[in-house]
Amino acid sequence: LFLSYLFPFDSLICMLLGISFTVWFTLLLVFIIVPAIFGVSFGIRRVYMKSLIKLFEWATLRMERGAKEKNQHLYKPYSNGIIAKEPVSLEQEIQEMRRGSAEPEFDMSDIFYFCRRGVESIVDDEVTKRFTAEELESWNLLTRSNYNFHHISTRLTALWGMGVLIRYGFLLPLRVTLAFTGVGLLVVLTSIVGLFPNGRMKNYLSDKVHLMCYRICVRALTAIITYHDSENKPKNGGICVANHTSPIDVIILASDGCYAMVGQVHGGLMGVIQRAMVKACPHIWFERSEVKDRHLVAKRLSDHVADESKLPILIFPEGTCINNTSVMMFKKGSFEIGCTVYPVAIKYDPRFGDAFWNSSKFGMVNYLLHMMSSWAIVCSVWYLPPMSRMEGEDAVQFANRVKAAIARKGGLADLLWDGGLKRGKVKEVFKEEQQKLYSKVLPL
Repeated sequence: LFLSYLFPFDSLICMLLGISFTVWFTLLLVFIIVPAIFGVSFGIRRVYMKSLIKLFEWATLRMERGAKEKNQHLYKPYSNGIIAKEPVSLEQEIQEMRRGSAEPEFDMSDIFYFCRRGVESIVDDEVTKRFTAEELESWNLLTRSNYNFHHISTRLTALWGMGVLIRYGFLLPLRVTLAFTGVGLLVVLTSIVGLFPNGRMKNYLSDKVHLMCYRICVRALTAIITYHDSENKPKNGGICVANHTSPIDVIILASDGCYAMVGQVHGGLMGVIQRAMVKACPHIWFERSEVKDRHLVAKRLSDHVADESKLPILIFPEGTCINNTSVMMFKKGSFEIGCTVYPVAIKYDPRFGDAFWNSSKFGMVNYLLHMMSSWAIVCSVWYLPPMSRMEGEDAVQFANRVKAAIARKGGLADLLWDGGLKRGKVKEVFKEEQQKLYSKVLPL
């Protein structure tokens, strides 16, 4: 009372701040955390998404009108103008270039075939463009999509400025609060569940805790997810494989079902989370020295899937993040185990926010800032029917069959290239393959 008498203005500010925080956390508890616990939704995010679609449509019309008034051309995604041809064999193409000469010997004109293919590969590079953000035909009122769009008209600039205030002044603090709440609860509650003896009660509590915390984290991204064909959801004793666009793929899938995670042991905050999670659920964490030991990794995975009481393993066989326009080569390791594989296709809608993580350009903190300052994360998830290796089928063929099924369902391009090309050079085996094909044209 004495301090409030001396400093009445400061005490008023403190009281208002206290009331604001109380109202803030009450709203979070009632509208977000409690619904996440029971797995229900009030439909607020769906209404928000529909409102954004109408806003983007209006903004697109304004851009087109403004561009016409200023005689400007709206930005369109780059097209190289190359017309795709029906795939033909190397031997057929060389025969065409030799103008019908069928002599099986080296011809100087053969050089032009490889020169042409090299130039085509540079112009129409179907690999490198998979590691950059997907281009949009229209602007979604985010500066990082295209900086020049909001200069087309004054009204559009004002709308963009209002969007910045909403995203950074309201949505970002809300999402950061939810993210800390979800991660904090995950660490605390999984540590408590870990104190229970192994059994049905521990497994039940672990599932509920993981689902609740992941659902809170999903709300921290304002993620609107549509799950299809839930009857095909992964079951115990199997492996769930999915295309990989972002680290949040894990949260997207784990908010609809429980999985055993596979990964390398980390330090810092991630290490704290890993150690807490493994107390409640048998996740598979490898030491840095163990990751390159393929036999040890395969044995750990085989032992896990052999126990049908354990959760299905979640794996992203591409081994790196692709920009959600294609699916690249699946590593064969997870397909050598011989268990049932449950394919899952994930497709993000880039209009609301780009979920792709370009790890060579952005660090994790910068990436999460982009995610939490986007309008929303909208995606569809398809659970495909379980698949098993056919008789006479090796692990590589099985992996390609699963990859093709995921690409078809998600509307993605099916590429044979290795995602490791994101940072490495082309493997010698690809060069040798072309050399072998050409050697068949030449005499022995």
